[in-house]
Amino acid sequence: MSKPPSILVLFTDQQRFDTIAALGNPVIRTPALDSLVREGVAFTSAYTPSPVCVAARCSLVLGQWPHQTGCTANNAMPQERVSLMERVREAGYQTHGTGKMHFTPDSRKLWGFEGRDYSEECTRDDDFYGLLRRNGYDHIMDPQGVRSEYYYLPQPSQLPERLHNTTWVADRSLEFLQTRDRQRPFFLWSSFIKPHPPFESPVPWNRLYKPTQMPMPHLPEGYQELLTYWNRYQNRYKWRDRGTDLQLLRTMQAAYYAAISSVDYNVGRILGYLRQTGELDETMVIFTTDHGEMLGDFGSYGKRSMFDAAARIPFLVRYPEAFAAGERCERLASLVDVLPTCLGAAGIRPPEECVGEDLREVAQGKARDAVMVQYSQGATGLYGLVGQQWKYVYSAADGREWLYERGEAETRDRTGERPEIAARMRAELIARLRADGYEEPLEGDGWKAYPLTEVPPDPDAELLYQEGGKVEGLFPPGYWES
Repeated sequence: MSKPPSILVLFTDQQRFDTIAALGNPVIRTPALDSLVREGVAFTSAYTPSPVCVAARCSLVLGQWPHQTGCTANNAMPQERVSLMERVREAGYQTHGTGKMHFTPDSRKLWGFEGRDYSEECTRDDDFYGLLRRNGYDHIMDPQGVRSEYYYLPQPSQLPERLHNTTWVADRSLEFLQTRDRQRPFFLWSSFIKPHPPFESPVPWNRLYKPTQMPMPHLPEGYQELLTYWNRYQNRYKWRDRGTDLQLLRTMQAAYYAAISSVDYNVGRILGYLRQTGELDETMVIFTTDHGEMLGDFGSYGKRSMFDAAARIPFLVRYPEAFAAGERCERLASLVDVLPTCLGAAGIRPPEECVGEDLREVAQGKARDAVMVQYSQGATGLYGLVGQQWKYVYSAADGREWLYERGEAETRDRTGERPEIAARMRAELIARLRADGYEEPLEGDGWKAYPLTEVPPDPDAELLYQEGGKVEGLFPPGYWES
């Protein structure tokens, strides 16, 4: 390579792997992402290291599996570790972050960014909400949509498109690109909150799809036997376990697709600027997400699952000098590969503790045997090992394992038919965890036995709901005295 490229990381939240038109979705409109597919490499067997926001992002910036970072759920990230952004900044890059980073517990942590346009969910104290105040929209309590009992109900945005968070992320990204120090390469992470629920989009995006266009959910025969505790528990607290209304579900899917198309349009604005200035070919563009969304498949909603709908992710890389245009790579990839890929492009040797692969080498033929996926909360931990042909899953809460043959759309558990493969993958996953000194879920040569965990039988137990009643300032003065 002649000189280190600039690096643009385009990141969404909770986007399924199968939501890009150029990769086979016949309904969705994603012209900007389609251009990345045409002009770069699509890694079609990419998986998140953890199907939850914080742990996935932690693995991305540190280049390690969750059990190595210590962030295995939406728990605290190790604040003292050196991040991807710090490493490229030390090499001379101008680093900037825009949008949702979900750095926990310090959400304002720079962690190697020279500057941040700060925006997180469920806060009225960030840069984005400052925009709303300046434009007279400070009465909006839920600028990304109403959550809790409304979490999975499709919603039109309370904001006009020009003030929506998706637009704001692109606006701030463009502002950085236009005013940056052109004597240095840049590292820009543009991180969109959507399509994370609530599924809300501004006009005209909320009207882009008809529910009747939407595919029916994937409900293979006997799918209830494939569900883990976390599938059942999420369905409960997300208000989705009291029956399936297919008309509502299709409306929900249309709203989810609308949020993705809105993000895609704004991704196109960023790419269009770089194309116009002649900088696009000198920039390595990475598009990916933290995890997927069940969206009614297997009668389930949310993330925290090893099903492909939640654990498999879109992953595109465009950089003509290192990635051939129009290729689809079926070799396994993971978010832990972002760090070594960026460092490789910048001419920086990855740290010894990095477990990821440089995706340039993967695209050129380097293959790994398997990738790990983990969501751990003690007695309710989920562990997965994904190989090129098979996927092994263990749920501590259920005391049970599943084996899927990839390519079968996870229609049935194969542990009874192929016990030797289940045993081999179980032993391999346990060996990998033990080799890294991670003993929490292990006992002897197998998994630690925990008491089985069940969702409470009361259908109203564990539901999440928004604050109401006598919350100060929300109701007219004297209302509660009348």
